[in-house]
Amino acid sequence: METRQLQLLYKTLDDIRHQNGVEYWLARELYPILGYGGWEGFLPTIERAEESCKTQGLEVKNHFQHLTKMVEIGSGAKRPVEDIKMTRYACYLTALNGDTSKEEIAFAQAYFISQTRKMEVLEEKIEEIQRIAARNKLKVTEKEFASLLWEKGLDGKGIGEVRDAGDHALFGGFTTKQMKQKLGVKENIPLANVLPSVTVKAKDLATEMTTVNTKRNNFSRKEQIKGEHVKNNTGVRNVLVDAGIKPEELPPSEDITKIEKKHKTEKILMEERHKKELLGAQNKSDSIK
Repeated sequence: METRQLQLLYKTLDDIRHQNGVEYWLARELYPILGYGGWEGFLPTIERAEESCKTQGLEVKNHFQHLTKMVEIGSGAKRPVEDIKMTRYACYLTALNGDTSKEEIAFAQAYFISQTRKMEVLEEKIEEIQRIAARNKLKVTEKEFASLLWEKGLDGKGIGEVRDAGDHALFGGFTTKQMKQKLGVKENIPLANVLPSVTVKAKDLATEMTTVNTKRNNFSRKEQIKGEHVKNNTGVRNVLVDAGIKPEELPPSEDITKIEKKHKTEKILMEERHKKELLGAQNKSDSIK
């Protein structure tokens, strides 16, 4: 996402922010900015966010206040329309439960969890969120791949050989162990934890391709699957190299587990801050009403 687009989203989210003791946003003003085409398509995301709020032991009504308002439909006539007042925390939970394929969702996660107004900090946080999403996607893909290989009769050692062969192809001749040494990664830490998003996504794509073709062609022998995995990783590498990107030359990123811990801490701090704000607002009026 370009800086100009980020700045526009930032300004728009600021423009629709309301204040009544506690800052809040209206769901009907929010959903188009998050990349949703209609209200009905946005409601399931709200429902997941409310469930998440409830799971964390919070009063849903303190963060999501459902209301009905009258809107003009022409010729002076009006009709009732459902809307929802949402605290910053409610908006963050909504973004967290949104469609991660939308770039606006990653931005919204960063915007609503952040208390800063510096664009460069928001951009950094967006990159972190996208890296976490890519890493979690790779975990799922690799788990499915390992399960498939297990069904094909490969043991832990055989699965490791297939994965290592794929890394050897993707990283231009460097083995998984050599890449760890090159990037200064401890032996007990997964290599993917320190890889930049582009490399994580490359590994994910190559692994998915191998999974699909192993099923389609009914490969059963280790050498067949290994050859397929090498071919797919080589193909993905060639695309990257054509774009001027050599995976083995990219510097390591911060360990993803540290970033996840940091985001978890920020989430807790934001939750505590909003509890205090809501308490103060309730003394004046009634939550976000």
